[in-house]
Amino acid sequence: MYVSVIVPAAGSGRRMGRPEGKLALDLGGKPVLLHTLEALQRSPRVDEIVLVVRPEEEAGWRSRLAQLPGQRKVRRVVAGGERRQDSVARGLAVLDPRSSVVVVHDGARPLVSRELLHRTIEAAAEHGAAVAAMPVTDTVKEVSGEWVQRTLDRSRLWAAQTPQAFRTEVLREAYAAAEEGEATDDAALVERLGQRVRVVRGEGENLKLTTRRDLELARMLVGKEVVGMTRVGMGYDAHRLVSGRPLILGGVRVEHPWGLEGHSDADVLVHAAMDALLGAAGEEDIGSHFPPEDPRFRGADSVELLGRVGALLSGKGWRLANLDLTLLAERPRLAPYVPAIKARLGAALGVSGGVIGVKATTTEGMGWVGRGEGMAALAVALLVGGLPGM
Repeated sequence: MYVSVIVPAAGSGRRMGRPEGKLALDLGGKPVLLHTLEALQRSPRVDEIVLVVRPEEEAGWRSRLAQLPGQRKVRRVVAGGERRQDSVARGLAVLDPRSSVVVVHDGARPLVSRELLHRTIEAAAEHGAAVAAMPVTDTVKEVSGEWVQRTLDRSRLWAAQTPQAFRTEVLREAYAAAEEGEATDDAALVERLGQRVRVVRGEGENLKLTTRRDLELARMLVGKEVVGMTRVGMGYDAHRLVSGRPLILGGVRVEHPWGLEGHSDADVLVHAAMDALLGAAGEEDIGSHFPPEDPRFRGADSVELLGRVGALLSGKGWRLANLDLTLLAERPRLAPYVPAIKARLGAALGVSGGVIGVKATTTEGMGWVGRGEGMAALAVALLVGGLPGM
């Protein structure tokens, strides 16, 4: 079974005070939309993800995702249409021909669980169509103007969520028949075919972020994860300064008469960061993942290797909450380069620069660092999440 996921994000709107829309708002150190994509791609059932965004954001998201190795299942980024169903239709048009089940999941539902996603996929594979939904608990009134017309029987009312999943040919048929009509969700289009839609009980934490209050609640829920499972790792690295090599720190070329000696680009800050991340996750050190004697890593860009480490940890359910880096060097002055370093490392790890701290200190002329013979770096990483049983 080949499972495709369409993520409509074109209708996010310029809401919550941000011109680029609510999906760009910060949630636990990264944009809302990246949380959604990571939740989907952590599922071993998902084979491809098609992201549908506003036309003016297409190039930006293509570029951003290309810099995030952890987003390997996002196979297409396409421009959406005026209506939500126009956007989903454009996603359907570019699915892999092998697709047998297609899931539609709102970009604004970043807290979807893997269990709910899998239950919906399985129900769709068996019954043709399935929708996650929650029973309505409040009394519901039908109102005209300012007057109640009747009280509805809430025992038969459910509030639809996403994911919604379908056999691919079923959803294609529904969209082919819906060119002149309009519906608020994909299941409604399928219902018009006479196709029965199986209800899968949803989850209260599967919030759709529509208002500022929704975002605040999501941040509380993400914070609860931090309290529930956190791991701390420490990293240290040191390299000798030599002539004839560029000085690369945090993925940024720094003006200095000497560079650091090493098999790769000898980026001491990034090497310390990788060891801290790997240590927090209980993984082997960077020498095991990227052996210094391996010719493939001769002259390697350490930030690219950092991206691989980030993808490894993301695939095991870890999320970076904080990374703090300290460079030990007499010179040069690092402060002018810090913004660029934070941006480069953040892009590699799929987080905002705000969760990365970069600073430098000297040893007041003492020891080999003080004599200018080399540089060292210290790193501390805080990871949250992780898959069960790790």
